[in-house]
Amino acid sequence: MSGTHFVEPDDVESLAFDWGVLKWLHTPDVTGGDRFSAGVVKLEPGKGHERHTHPESDEILYVLRGEGRQEVDEETREIAAGELVFVPEGVEHGTVNTGWEPLLLLAVYAPPGPEAQLRELPECEVVPAGELPTAENATSSEVDP
Repeated sequence: MSGTHFVEPDDVESLAFDWGVLKWLHTPDVTGGDRFSAGVVKLEPGKGHERHTHPESDEILYVLRGEGRQEVDEETREIAAGELVFVPEGVEHGTVNTGWEPLLLLAVYAPPGPEAQLRELPECEVVPAGELPTAENATSSEVDP
């Protein structure tokens, strides 16, 4: 699929966790671009992931829908649709959905890399492109995007 300019969610696999689903729409493997990766993260109501770092990548989170609580380093604040969060490489951060509907985020890593590491976690269930993630795809342990 590498080298495409247009990517739909059904074109790529889903990474299912107990807290939600990720779809990486732009990675070197999907589009051929290698300067950053981008994908959609869906956190289920009341779910989130533990604080973690990306030692070699900056991260941008743009809130598309919903509301949550975002921690970056020692700062914590409520986030909602239309807000952007910048997380420099190596800085501890975590996200929790505090609303009643799914929290939908656009996540960008520069350079790419953390998305491939997520795929390899034992807590990750890889759902083939075109198939819908279901409750059976989810696992019972928390992980970090």
